[in-house]
Amino acid sequence: MEQVCDPEIPVLSVVDLGIIRNVTLQGDAVAVTITPTYSGCPAMDVIAMQIRMILLENGYRPVTLCHQLSPAWTTDWMSPEGKSKLEAYGIAPPQAGSLLMGQDVPLGIACPLCHSVNSRLISQFGSTACKALYQCNDCGEPFDYFKCH
Repeated sequence: MEQVCDPEIPVLSVVDLGIIRNVTLQGDAVAVTITPTYSGCPAMDVIAMQIRMILLENGYRPVTLCHQLSPAWTTDWMSPEGKSKLEAYGIAPPQAGSLLMGQDVPLGIACPLCHSVNSRLISQFGSTACKALYQCNDCGEPFDYFKCH
């Protein structure tokens, strides 16, 4: 499963994302349960196809994929390695506690380039629905922030 990457963020595997909820083996048969990062996430069809292909290539038959919506995926399920990979790729990883009481906009998001927290929100939506667009006030670079949820 480490070989299956998110098509929208190719540095992250489905394991890094924490969307693999369960894997059951019975002989050569395998059943995999996945939870989308967002309901209706367009990448899930591609991810499911890639999971099926990698398992078939490795001799597992039949392959059953189940989508589980509850409990809803949370950025807490992301691996620490996945969060580090995001930052190295230029996307600010989700930062627990980045929302202030009564605020729906994260404040003080660290720039993945210069690490300054002097940043400002440009748009609630970045290159995908799971990201917001910020700009660093110190180095001037725009960057995506992977939203907490």
